Amino acid sequence: MQLVLIAIIIVALLALYFLLKGRPKPAPWQGHPAGGSYTPAPDGEPVRHWSDGGRFELEVVGESRYRDTIQALAGDHGEGKADARHPALLLPDDANPYEDKAVAVFLSGRMVGYLAPKDALAFRQMLARHEIDGKPTSTDAAVRGGGTWEGKRLAYSVWLDVSLTG
Repeated sequence: MQLVLIAIIIVALLALYFLLKGRPKPAPWQGHPAGGSYTPAPDGEPVRHWSDGGRFELEVVGESRYRDTIQALAGDHGEGKADARHPALLLPDDANPYEDKAVAVFLSGRMVGYLAPKDALAFRQMLARHEIDGKPTSTDAAVRGGGTWEGKRLAYSVWLDVSLTG
């Protein structure tokens, strides 16, 4: 009985091996589209400007795709940490193929990332409360970080001056 069980396990493992080995490999990721943006910057003026009194507590995610842009926006800050201020545009991105409630973030007209999914949902609910669903709005942003430690430049982050309870 044990011999039969071992034979079945071996056959199952071999079948699994050949199934996985025979699959075509996916094409390597080609990076972000030309221009560094998944969402084109919108035309027109924002319908509302948000402010949380300069607290900058809402973080932008996905910045790694836009690190060159963010580093340029941080400006020259030597070995210390950056704290560069920029106007930010928040745009509900209904065409995003990965997140149906995405909110894209642009600084000085350049894409820098998205709101985290739970923050994007709360932001869209706030837009609905103010009857401006799907419209671009603005706030102030801070590019922070980028100091040096042990001879290496640390990562940058983008923070927005908007409260999701507004």
